[in-house]
Amino acid sequence: MAQILLDLPDDLAKQVQSLVQSDRLGEVLSMGLNQPVVPARIYSYILSFLISNPTPQEISEFRPTPEMQTRLQTLIERNHAEDLTPEEKKELDEYERIEHLIVILKLGNLTILPVAA
Repeated sequence: MAQILLDLPDDLAKQVQSLVQSDRLGEVLSMGLNQPVVPARIYSYILSFLISNPTPQEISEFRPTPEMQTRLQTLIERNHAEDLTPEEKKELDEYERIEHLIVILKLGNLTILPVAA
């Protein structure tokens, strides 16, 4: 196991020490370092749409937000120029996975079940 020496503000050091004592430091660090590669608001936008129990027409009209379209276009252009960072490559891959799921949904191969209240 590796050891790392860090200089931390006192209040943060107390929190880290508490995590060490509860044997949760590894878990918390892992969660912090393995954040989604696409901003959470993107997932929230898609999930909000899906749980709204959209009609087939609404599903066929579903589109990414302008922000998503702009970011995706930037990533695609950088990919064509072979200028993506490893993180941007992960982000592009995630957008492609999301797009694939939406295409499946639009083709009618996936049923949206109403959410129980």
